[in-house]
Amino acid sequence: MTARLVQSLEIAPDTRHFVFEIQERDDFDYQPGQFVSLLHEIDGKSITRAYSLAGLPDGNRVELCLNLVDDGKLSPHLFAMQPGDSIDLKGPYGTFVFREPRPTVMVATGTGVAPFRGMLSRRLPQDETHPYTLIFGVREEAKLLYRNDFERLARTHPNFRFLPTLTRPSESWTGRTGRVQSHLFELLGDRREVDVYICGLKAMVDDVRAKLKELGFERKQIIFEKYD
Repeated sequence: MTARLVQSLEIAPDTRHFVFEIQERDDFDYQPGQFVSLLHEIDGKSITRAYSLAGLPDGNRVELCLNLVDDGKLSPHLFAMQPGDSIDLKGPYGTFVFREPRPTVMVATGTGVAPFRGMLSRRLPQDETHPYTLIFGVREEAKLLYRNDFERLARTHPNFRFLPTLTRPSESWTGRTGRVQSHLFELLGDRREVDVYICGLKAMVDDVRAKLKELGFERKQIIFEKYD
């Protein structure tokens, strides 16, 4: 399929929110949490990269969030695109989607928070009973992607908590600090009737998964998506 760029908006240093329209479709349906692949030929080689969908289905539009990687193969091209430019797209793919409503804790770092934006926007109006908590870790406050969206969801849905944490906080920061792992295990305590969704860099995801297994969590309770 052909995806035409509608908007490219900087939402944090070297991070942008992209909106594309699928030219061959009037509707592009997917489950929040899934991803698409973008394809482009660079220096005679076909480059494919997967990106989580960062919103809800909206006609033929898709929303993506990604960082600029200076020595990356595809992200510099995407950041140089102008509205009206096009790129090839495949999908949707993936099984990183909410399962049955249960007490849920989500752990994200960096752009790994992107799929939770759509997932929570869909689930929270449908389930006002079970608690949902998002622990989101970044270095600096300026990198708290979609902060306003998550804070709005927390205000309008009493069963949702948004817990951002910084590893390089400024002196004015009064919130949580440190890595997401420490806050996750403090939050869980002795609770085991919880589903844990994890999304972010491979090292973080693997570390959290290993520790959850040590604590006795079953494999079906640990749902994850990771990237390099």
